[in-house]
Amino acid sequence: MSLSTQCATGAYTGCVSVIKSQSIVEIRFSGQEIGEIIAVYPQVSLAQCEASNGRVNYGGRLICTVVYTDADNKLCRMQKGAEFNHFADDGNLAPANIVQCALSCERTQIKRDGSSYLIAAVIGAQIDVFSRCERNVLSVSDGAVALTENRKLYSAATFSGESEVEDEFDCNAEDVLLPSAEVIVTDCTVRSGMAEINGEIYLSLLAIRDKKPVCFDRIIPFKSEIACEDALLARKAGCRAEIKEISINAGVNEEKGKCGIEAVISLAFSGVYYDEEETPVVLDAFSPDSELKLTFFEEKATPCTEIKVFSERVSGLCATKARLDYTCAFTAAALPKAEFMCTGNEVEGSISATLLYEQNGETRSTEVDLPFAVQLNGLNGTPENISVAVCGVNIRQRAEGECEAEAVLKISVADCEERNVSYVTGIEEAEKLNVEKSVISVFVPSAGDSLWNTAKKLCQSPEEITSTNPDLEFPLTGKERILVYRTKH
Repeated sequence: MSLSTQCATGAYTGCVSVIKSQSIVEIRFSGQEIGEIIAVYPQVSLAQCEASNGRVNYGGRLICTVVYTDADNKLCRMQKGAEFNHFADDGNLAPANIVQCALSCERTQIKRDGSSYLIAAVIGAQIDVFSRCERNVLSVSDGAVALTENRKLYSAATFSGESEVEDEFDCNAEDVLLPSAEVIVTDCTVRSGMAEINGEIYLSLLAIRDKKPVCFDRIIPFKSEIACEDALLARKAGCRAEIKEISINAGVNEEKGKCGIEAVISLAFSGVYYDEEETPVVLDAFSPDSELKLTFFEEKATPCTEIKVFSERVSGLCATKARLDYTCAFTAAALPKAEFMCTGNEVEGSISATLLYEQNGETRSTEVDLPFAVQLNGLNGTPENISVAVCGVNIRQRAEGECEAEAVLKISVADCEERNVSYVTGIEEAEKLNVEKSVISVFVPSAGDSLWNTAKKLCQSPEEITSTNPDLEFPLTGKERILVYRTKH
């Protein structure tokens, strides 16, 4: 029998690559007023990202806020910003690609350069690349016995947008020197042309009370809605959030010695969800007359099923860059953050903070690092879009020269299913088979053989096997004897 095949064509969007890149951005501060830099907070935000032939170009803005002591040992602040542009090369990139870029400040370094201070920030970028792809699904396979089953096929859809979160509260301080914040997404659902995003902002304020530095922490829950025009049915989505800008307006009440804080935090979101379509696909095929050469294609998707949040209290001995003894009086732990990596279902890394302390009447600072490892128990799939925020850091001297720290970690994880579907897209005839000429034969199967495995070994359709051996139960045990009947020509 001659072979005749036909394919149904369509299109879908898939994530084709993930590109990581780094760049260095420098900001210069005049050193004439600065006695010693106590703390530096770098805030990076994305401005644009687009793909071209073989390259993705991205850019953003870095704002550095510096807290320093002046000649009178008084704490002051200074802020400067710089715009930057960078690129990452990939030979498969094309202008039609959809790209999503997440920026982070991985580390900073302070260098004295003559009468100035130079702050160098290493900016990391993770760029997810999505491409429109052609889908060819085999629909007709005359002349071959095909294993056809319904499978769910997926197409990615991306969305992005911005939102503002406002909050008002009282702060028991006379002035705010430095705000810092981290954000996590606790839930994200797309439906009817919009994406609904829930999350929490962890705000940390380095302030002045009684002429000394103190730190205040606050959790701000939020619910944002952004446009998602392609969304129809309700779907869970993976979503990343970044803080673009923090605006703090502190109104001082001198009688009460308090600040009335008005916080406005600008957030940027980017996310992806998957539309699904159930369609019949050919998973395997054979011919009773000849060998077949099959062409397969594999589609991969990781749809988010749920966003899970883990809370973990971490404590233990911590490392400090400066040598601390009992002459040091700890005053505040500012700029808490976490650096981490995920291995399997474990997140490990270190919590860092800037410890402010007084020694011999002067205000000084040092970096503190506390290692941690957290198991992500209860995940059903692959962890993606992991965000880690630090909720408060307490540091004390356990013994002279030894410090211990305690903090609460909030970890947001998109629990994503791995959906890999391999199906046949083409069939070609190869060598002719030596057809068994006997009218009847007995076949001894292997243990665990399915109906399809058995039919393929015997070069007969599954319907022929079951009609001539109605008592067989699959999978087989290997003890059966299968009678094979052939038409005598």
